[in-house]
Amino acid sequence: MNKRITNRLQQALPSIQVSFCARLVQKEKLALLPLLLAFLLFSVSAMAQGSLTVTGKVQDENGFGLPGVTVLLKGTTTASPTDMEGNFALQVPDGNGTLVFSYIGFQTQEVQINNRTSIPVVLATDSKALGEVVVVGYGTQRKSDITGAVTAISEEDFVQGQITTPEQLISGKVAGVQITSNGGAPGAGSRIRIRGGASLNANNEPLIVIDGVPLDNSTVSGTANPLSFLNPNDIETFNILKDASATAIYGSRASNGVIIITTKKGQSGQKMKLNFSTMHTLSVVGDKVDVLSADEFRAVVNERGTEAQKALLGTASTDWQDLIYRKAYTTDNNIGFSGSIKEIDLPYRVSLGYLNQQGVLLRDNFQRGSATINLNPSFFDDHLRVNLNLKGAQTKSRFADHGAIGAAVAFDPTKPVYADNNFGGYYQWTEPSGNFNTLATRNPLSMLNQRDDEGEVKRAIGNLQLDYRFHFLPDLKANLNLGFDRTNAEGFTRFAADFAPNAFEGGRLSRYSQEKRNELVDFYLNYVKDISAISSRVDVTAGYSFQEFSINEPSYDVVNLADDVLAEAGNPALPYFRLKSFFGRVNYALLDRYIFTATIRRDGSSRFSPENRWGTFPSLAFAWRISEEAFLRESKAVSDLKLRAGYGVTGQQDIGERNVFPYLPNYTPGDSRAAYQFGNTWYNTLRPEGYDTGIKWEETVTYNAGLDYGFMNNRITGTIDYFHKKTKDLLAQVAVPAGTNLTNELITNVGNIETKGLEAAINFTAISTEKLTWDIGINGTFNKIEITNLSRVEDPNFEGYFVGGIAGGVGNNIQIHSVGYAPFSYYVYKQVYDAAGRPLEGVYADLNGDGVITESDRYRYKAPNPTAFFGFNSQLTYGNFNFSFVMRGNVGNYMYNNVFSNNAAYRAFSFSNYLTNVSRNVEETQFQDFQLFSDYYMENASFLRMENISFGYNFGRILNDKAGLRLSANIQNAFVITKYRGLDPEIPSGIDNNFYPRPRVFALGLNFEL
Repeated sequence: MNKRITNRLQQALPSIQVSFCARLVQKEKLALLPLLLAFLLFSVSAMAQGSLTVTGKVQDENGFGLPGVTVLLKGTTTASPTDMEGNFALQVPDGNGTLVFSYIGFQTQEVQINNRTSIPVVLATDSKALGEVVVVGYGTQRKSDITGAVTAISEEDFVQGQITTPEQLISGKVAGVQITSNGGAPGAGSRIRIRGGASLNANNEPLIVIDGVPLDNSTVSGTANPLSFLNPNDIETFNILKDASATAIYGSRASNGVIIITTKKGQSGQKMKLNFSTMHTLSVVGDKVDVLSADEFRAVVNERGTEAQKALLGTASTDWQDLIYRKAYTTDNNIGFSGSIKEIDLPYRVSLGYLNQQGVLLRDNFQRGSATINLNPSFFDDHLRVNLNLKGAQTKSRFADHGAIGAAVAFDPTKPVYADNNFGGYYQWTEPSGNFNTLATRNPLSMLNQRDDEGEVKRAIGNLQLDYRFHFLPDLKANLNLGFDRTNAEGFTRFAADFAPNAFEGGRLSRYSQEKRNELVDFYLNYVKDISAISSRVDVTAGYSFQEFSINEPSYDVVNLADDVLAEAGNPALPYFRLKSFFGRVNYALLDRYIFTATIRRDGSSRFSPENRWGTFPSLAFAWRISEEAFLRESKAVSDLKLRAGYGVTGQQDIGERNVFPYLPNYTPGDSRAAYQFGNTWYNTLRPEGYDTGIKWEETVTYNAGLDYGFMNNRITGTIDYFHKKTKDLLAQVAVPAGTNLTNELITNVGNIETKGLEAAINFTAISTEKLTWDIGINGTFNKIEITNLSRVEDPNFEGYFVGGIAGGVGNNIQIHSVGYAPFSYYVYKQVYDAAGRPLEGVYADLNGDGVITESDRYRYKAPNPTAFFGFNSQLTYGNFNFSFVMRGNVGNYMYNNVFSNNAAYRAFSFSNYLTNVSRNVEETQFQDFQLFSDYYMENASFLRMENISFGYNFGRILNDKAGLRLSANIQNAFVITKYRGLDPEIPSGIDNNFYPRPRVFALGLNFEL
């Protein structure tokens, strides 16, 4: 204790002496100046006795000096940063002690002084410490300074295996982020929900930013997934911003969260490195819909059918589902070169990739060729940093007719595949006249083979980012980001001339094309300063952003294969709008433990009227690093403990791709059959569309409280967050009462929605030895979403808005939006059962007690979104072997089994002139007629899915230590544990009908590094 006090007095003595001397000089003038100078020199000399000045240079593993490294005399507050060349000088009182060298991204190193005056130090890169710098909107921040809910996922934590689209890399890895694939089609996208989304009818997808370029959320013609252009092999990190205090810097586009994707780059001083990877996979369909076999179907029709129906039976035994599916092969090859051109210190990375993915449904195929160039030089002694990122991709898709999936379930199994007729040799149901029966199910194989649907997309995205740190004020830097995203797409759908010729005269050819442009200009100033006098750090950002979007979609005539016009071209679509923004953020840290963040963004969108064009989106947040308090600082158990609280407002202006300006009057040309004659000339009529001059931003207010923790030297780390979101002025398409407008529907602001949730994540290093390591990660999220308002005028008799169309009948919906319930709640009758537990056909509970069963007896029952979802991952490494897996699951999600409701009734084969197969579920219900709205078809679809199992062996360095080699084997979608009786318990819409099955995928991969 006495030694510590003495050290601090010695450090403070010079300033005390100077202050004392200055006061004496001012009082006694120059008379005492010689005496005071002698006193000062004597004191400094006395203090210096026994002290030692230690100098040195801190370098990285490649010999480059590291600026800004903290050099600390252990056990004291004596510290000094290295200069631009990595040099340091530090005065040590007694010539002994230990110096601690720490720098973000490198391993902390301790060095004994031992009376040495020169100490060179080489810091080793610390891959875990790299995570201490987190990419946030417009720049980076220290992880310790983050006050919002932000999760960073790096390459070493990505999901392994055949990854076709970027979002698959983090599936099941992040609390609060639910990624549900839209099916097993090659290149298919996923529904991404961060904390359940924030809207009802507007877009619920998060904003995605790639290397500083925000993408739009609109669809891209000619591809199943607008993100499929980005090669996952080129991605280095994901940073997910979840709460408003983190996302408000993106203002009007951030209500659904933000995903920032950073791609791989070369490193300064790095020697050229080549990386080649290849993966080959085989995909197989697991289960199929359980329908009656040909013999079973013949028996049922012979027992229950009419003589006319019995006469329609065939003699074949055809498994239509076997015919339309196949074992699908995929190859994915990537090569990358990275390094730095030493003569000019130019870091670079160049990569090429080619993917060819077959679908398990016949003729389905997706191909992608991709290329990237990343250049990251610096100039003027590292004061100017340049980041040039260019990514290009060409995708080719052949889309199989997914309607063949449902047709294979329903088509008569007693009929042959082929027949001698006018339909290209495929058996089809016909009328007595011999014409095709337009009401009957089509031959599933003909739907695949007699239809060509192809699309080609060329997409380029890139940006030039200039980051300049001012010479006269190194703490201030200016950042200019110029970006673009351009897409050119074209495609066609062609039906053969002999495919149902009565519907498609001489075949049918439809063409389309699309050109999209997204151009960006960002400029911001960033000032970061450590104020040691008051133990503070301030990080201030202020900037301007301008983004312009345009889409050009020409319209083409629909023709037959003889080029006769079947339908004339309509009006081309030319959506065009702009976003202009001003933003600012202040992050202030006091004593390294009290952190405040304030953010504001002012957005203007041309999609709204001048009166409602601008919106302001602020946020405030506070974090307390409890682990830095004196009572925990020396704790061996608690490594990190940070409490966070935040509030913010974000917006939504993504109201659709076609009605770009919903505040303006809009007229659509009517059908030529509705023309009006004036004299001898016929004029097409114009149909007025609905518009709302007062339409404005949708706003979401979010409250968040969180706790970040680390125990046992961060062997156990994790987070817990509670969030509460309220969205008002929902952008919705609502019905308009007759006589109040010239249209039946209108896009306007109406209604509120509220979300509450709790999310938690824990990561645990169970074993950490030189040979064996075992890391475990668990995350879980609990969500409750409720509609709190749906109208501007309270109406107790208003049921809500019907949604969720189903197969069976015309215009039937099984879901509803109602106040007080979750979005997309099911709206069904309560089924009554007999003593044996069998559902009674057409017998439902009289819930309103009026003695009759009517529409008023339907009730709201469950919803498709889970009440909780979770992920579990594990990585085990023993020597050169490694094993990992990812599991994820949902709890409380319900599914409407439309496959059963539309096929499990004996009436299914009672149509005129044709037969359809029956789902085996009919044996349980014995339903004669369809009971589409019975809650019997509502099933608990909670599940646990083994998403990924991966094995690997690292051969280490080979070829005289010049190269590295790693082999891997992988199984994706290995198994699913669920009580749901359908094929898949995880369908985004919550309605199981014609769903493209997710295949089980077996993969072998090789990675070679030189």
